[in-house]
Amino acid sequence: MSTNSSNRNLVSPSSSVVVSMEHSNPRTRRLYQVWKGNNKFLFGGRLVFGQDASSLFLTTLLIGGPAIMFCIRTLLRIEEQDPFFNHCVLIGGAILTTLNFMFLFMTSSRDPGIIPRNSQLPESEGALNISTSSMEWVNNKTPNLKLPRMKDVIVNGHRVKVKFCDTCLLYRPPRASHCSICNNCVHKFDHHCPWVGQCIGARNYPFFIMFISSSTLLCIYVFAFSWVNLLRQKGRLWSIMSHDIVSVALIVYCFIAVWFVGGLTVFHLYLISTNQTTYENFRYRYDKKENPYTKGIIANFKELSCFKIPSSLINFRSLVTEEDDFQDGSFTSDLEKGFVHSSHKFDMDKGTMYGKDGARVPSLHDLDCNGVEDNLKKKAGSKEAGFEIFANADQDHKYSQWKSKTGVNSPLDERNQ
Repeated sequence: MSTNSSNRNLVSPSSSVVVSMEHSNPRTRRLYQVWKGNNKFLFGGRLVFGQDASSLFLTTLLIGGPAIMFCIRTLLRIEEQDPFFNHCVLIGGAILTTLNFMFLFMTSSRDPGIIPRNSQLPESEGALNISTSSMEWVNNKTPNLKLPRMKDVIVNGHRVKVKFCDTCLLYRPPRASHCSICNNCVHKFDHHCPWVGQCIGARNYPFFIMFISSSTLLCIYVFAFSWVNLLRQKGRLWSIMSHDIVSVALIVYCFIAVWFVGGLTVFHLYLISTNQTTYENFRYRYDKKENPYTKGIIANFKELSCFKIPSSLINFRSLVTEEDDFQDGSFTSDLEKGFVHSSHKFDMDKGTMYGKDGARVPSLHDLDCNGVEDNLKKKAGSKEAGFEIFANADQDHKYSQWKSKTGVNSPLDERNQ
C-alpha cells in the first residue's frame, strides 16, 4: 500500500495535472499595486486619483478654453488702447487661471482621507443576547462571532450612530462614509465630485473650496472685462459686438457658468458656516435637528481655514507581501501550484502556460505520448504495469526539448535526483 500511495505523485509526460503541495514564494510589492479600491495612481503611488479621473480632461477644457481665449484676446489688443491697463488685465487673468488649475490638481490628485481597510473582522466587544439579522454581521468562517450592524459613540456630548462597513471590515469613524465609486471609506466624506474625478473628504476639502471659489472669480473676471473691452471701443454697441465675436462668446459662456460654480460656492459656504458636509445635509437634515458638530459660525470657518490638514492614514508606497498565486487576478489550485512556475502565467480556461514575454510555452499536451500508452497497455498483465513508465528514444528527446523550453522539472525528475 505504501508503494501505491507513493507512486500516485509520480508524473509522466502524458499527465495534464501535476500533484504538488508546494506554495509559491511571496513577493514584495508596493501597496498601491495591490490596493483593492478603484483608485488610479501615478508616479509610483505618489498621486492618488479617483476611478473617473479621465473627467479631468473635460474640466480642464471647460476652464482653460475660455480663460486662454480671454488672455489671447487681451494680448492682441495691448498696443491698440491703453497698454498699461491691458497689461494689468492680462496679468490678473493669467494669475486666476493658474491658481484655478493648481487648486484643481491639488483636489483631484491627493488622498482625500481614505481609511485603511482591515484584513479580518474586528473582535466582538460583547456577546449579543438577541439574534437579529438587521442588528448583527456574521462571518461565514466564524459563525459564532456576532457584530452589531451599528453602534453608538459620543461626539461633543451627543450620541451618534456609526455603521459597520462590510467592504472595509471596520466601524466607520463619525462623519466617514463609503464611496461606492472609489470603493473606499473616506474620513469626513462630503461627496464624490465627477468634475474633479475624486472623492471630497477631510484632506482635500479646503482645496476643493478654493477651486470652486477661484472658478467663480475667474468667471466674473472674464465676464466683466469682456464687457469692458466692448465698451472701450468707439462706435455703436451692436456694431462693435458684431465685429468682436470672441468677447460676446466669453460673456455668454461666463454668464451661464457662473450660475453653476457660483451657486456651488454659496452652498458650500453655507455648509462651512454650519459645519456640515454635503452627505450630512442631504441625509440627516441638521436644520431640522441638532447638529453635534457645529461650534458657531466663526469657529466653524476657523476650523476649516486655520486647522492643519490631517496627514494621510495610508502610505501607498509602503512595501507589502503578495502571494504569486494571486498575481494578475489568476488563481490556481493546490494541484496546479506545483506545475506552474512563478515565471509563467497559467490560463485556467485553456490550460495553457505563457512566459513573461507573453509567448505560449509548449505544454505536455503537445508531446506525442502514444508510445507510452502502448507500453502501458502491453504491461497490463503484470503486477507492476501501473507503476512502470517506459518511453522510446524519440519520446525522451521530445520531453527533453519541452523541459529546456519551459525550465520546469516534474516531481519525478526531482525524485530521481
